[in-house]
Parts: sequence; C-alpha cells; structure tokens
Amino acid sequence: MKRVVSLLAIVLLLNGCDDGNLTQEDINFEDIATQSCSINNIIYKLKDKESLLLEIPKTIFTNEPNIVGQPTILNISSANRVVYRFYNGTVSSANICETIPPVTPIVTDQWTATAGKIQIFTTAVKTINTTDNSTRITGYNHNIVFKNVTFAKSSGTQVYETFPFGDYVTTATALPFQFDQTVEQCSASKQIYNYTSSEALILDIDPALITSSATPLNTPRTGLIGATVNKITYRLFSGLLTSSYFCTTTIPTIPVVSEEWIAASGVSNVSGIIEVTTTTLGAGFKHVIVLKNVTMKKGTNDFKLGDRFIYGELLTTN
Repeated sequence: MKRVVSLLAIVLLLNGCDDGNLTQEDINFEDIATQSCSINNIIYKLKDKESLLLEIPKTIFTNEPNIVGQPTILNISSANRVVYRFYNGTVSSANICETIPPVTPIVTDQWTATAGKIQIFTTAVKTINTTDNSTRITGYNHNIVFKNVTFAKSSGTQVYETFPFGDYVTTATALPFQFDQTVEQCSASKQIYNYTSSEALILDIDPALITSSATPLNTPRTGLIGATVNKITYRLFSGLLTSSYFCTTTIPTIPVVSEEWIAASGVSNVSGIIEVTTTTLGAGFKHVIVLKNVTMKKGTNDFKLGDRFIYGELLTTN
C-alpha cells in the first residue's frame, strides 16, 4: 500500500511541475519549395498535412540586395503574420489562396506566432555567359529566418531561437539589351547614344577619343569610365523611346525611366576601359567603340557587360 501511495505522489508531483509548455517539437520546412498567392500577400510552404504561412507586404521583397551583415528586419505583428497549421488530410495551394477554400482538409490545430522577428537577406540571382564572362540578373533570392519566435499553441507556447523558413525567389525585370551596332552623336554635347524603342545606352565620351584620324593597327585610343567624363548610363523606359529624347538641354520626363544603371568607374589596365578604333570610310571615318570589363551598378545591384562588349560604330565626317 505504501508503494502505491508513493507512486501516486510522484505522478502528482510531475503533473504539478507542468507549466503549460509542450515538449519542444522539431519543425523543418527549410528544404520545402516556397510558393506564393497572386491574390494576397501570403507566401507559404506545404508538407503533407502541414502548412507554414507567412503574410507580409510584397513590397518588402525589393529588387535590391542587402549589404552583408545588414538584413531586413521585421517585427512579427498583426501586419507581419507567421502561422503554422495542421490538417486532417493532404493540404494544397487551394486551401491557402482561394477566397473560399475547399471544405477538406480541415484545420485541426494552429500555432500563431505572437513575438519574434523576421529576418530577410536578399541576393541577386545571376546567369553567367562563360563565353564572354558577362552576367545578367534573372531574379532575387530572399532568405527568410525567424528569430526568437514564440508560437502560441492550444496547450502552451513554443519558442525557437532560430527558425529557418527558407528561400523565396522573385523575378527580375529583364533588361533587353537589343541594341544594334549603329550609334549616334549629339552635335553640341558630343554625347553618344544607342537606343531601341524601350532602352538606351548613353556614353558621355571624352572628345579626345573621337578624332578625325585613323588609329594605328592594333593600337586603339583608350580611356577609363568615370563619373562625368566617359560616363556610361543605361536606361530602361516604360514608354516609347524615340530620337527626340536625346540631345536636349534638359532630360525629358517622357517616356518615364523605369530603371537606370551607371557603369562603375574604371581601373587602369583592369576594368571599365573604353577602346576606340578609327578607320577611314570614304570621305569620313568609322569609330568602333568597345567596352572592356565594364560593370553596371544600381544601388547594391550590379552585372557585367563582359570581357568585350561592342558598344557600336559611329560614323563622322571631316
């Protein structure tokens, strides 16, 4: 009898020590592909009978890479929600994104994050052309981690110091770069430009690089890209671009510039080099302009034009 009483006392003591928190459970969605809803701000992950939902404004996912050590930090709140759900059957995107979700499966339990931070670190996704070492940005990868997140559960709370959500990839605006090799020059400013109906590549060239004399064989005139002299600007427009845009005293506001990239300043014998080869052509001259190891920058973004990018050919007369 004394043994039975002792056992009951131990059981009661263990129950009395329960503070309402459940045993730490291992939740891992890091390797599950991230999906998003087109009709709301929810991005999510699905795993059999579970879903992990993150609802934050889509404007948070900018096309601007973070500086190393400086991620974007958001507080978990009613505006930045994190929810973990359990279902009684296999869950699909229709259960997350539809205005009127399917009747089944049914949500059997839900954990709602009540505190913590959402950490987002964004990097550019680039493709590399191994032939000329040029790069182009195709998207942006947003690595998401929850820090010190507290989940309120039906029978207590659960805290994670670090909870990896994983990667979420957004697409980048494609820069066409559909230029031909015929460039124009403004008579007054001597600015050189190449353009299509939606984009322009503008070169504020040093006049000394364009002269009415042929260059010796394999000895082009050279210059370095700078902030003003030999400045190169790429602009993408949201409206129709025509030749009337160029050679004006002030930059027109129409069409609207949707993106602007500036070439990084050159380093002698290394990068940002302009080469001009001039040959006679009838009564005039042909100037072939080549850009070597040029990097275009916008904020913390950058991409490379390649080892050798032919800017175009400029025809001049004596």
